[in-house]
Amino acid sequence: MNCLAVYTLWKRELRHFYRDRARIIGALAPPIVFWFLIGSGLGKSFQMPGAAGGAGFLQYFFSGTLVLIVLFTSVFSTISIIEDRREGFLQSVLVAPIPRLSLVLGKIMGASTVGFLQGLCFLILAPAAGLRAAPGDYAVTLAALALCSLGLTGIGFCIAWKLDSTQGFHAVMNLFLIPMWMLSGALFPAATAPAWLRLIIRLNPVSYAVCALQQALSPGAFRPMASLKLCLLVLVLFAAAVCAASCWIAREAE
Repeated sequence: MNCLAVYTLWKRELRHFYRDRARIIGALAPPIVFWFLIGSGLGKSFQMPGAAGGAGFLQYFFSGTLVLIVLFTSVFSTISIIEDRREGFLQSVLVAPIPRLSLVLGKIMGASTVGFLQGLCFLILAPAAGLRAAPGDYAVTLAALALCSLGLTGIGFCIAWKLDSTQGFHAVMNLFLIPMWMLSGALFPAATAPAWLRLIIRLNPVSYAVCALQQALSPGAFRPMASLKLCLLVLVLFAAAVCAASCWIAREAE
């Protein structure tokens, strides 16, 4: 693995994203508006099973919105793979004397860092949302957010590597990742869902990101789907599996 190549690609992804203000607004603003409008509208009509300490739907939905921001950012970031292929940059990197693993890690780490930083921007609003977490809980929040960003970005990489059209990329991502987010316990708790839907939620790795963030940001406020240790373990395995799949797909093309 070429560390300099990984660092260069990582730095390029950050510059590429943050020089495009439309992408920043498109990745951050819609989820915030979505959180405020949906959370405010359903706040008094949505019954949260096991809620304690006066926690409501606005607090419950905060963690799901964090994951949604990471999801949107991964979409905007990994689409650069298709753009780089069109512009010829990807071909020049592929023929360069660097391992294919360096390309994969540089792209994934750069895009996931962007998603993580976007999530931090929204995390600043946690006290305003009524969430009071201890410093140690924020450390768990950052770990879960980083693993979630890495996993979702890896999925975006796998899809973008196989596609040549940005329109097709958005269609596949909306068909695949949006339902993945909706069935993660972000909009409604697994306890209120039918038995067959609870099974899907438990098999969905994004559910464990939402569950871990809820337990870290509002400890004891909601009935968790799984323990915090199990959530973090699933997120580690999820991120590792997706990154391994990305490396395999890139090597297969070689």
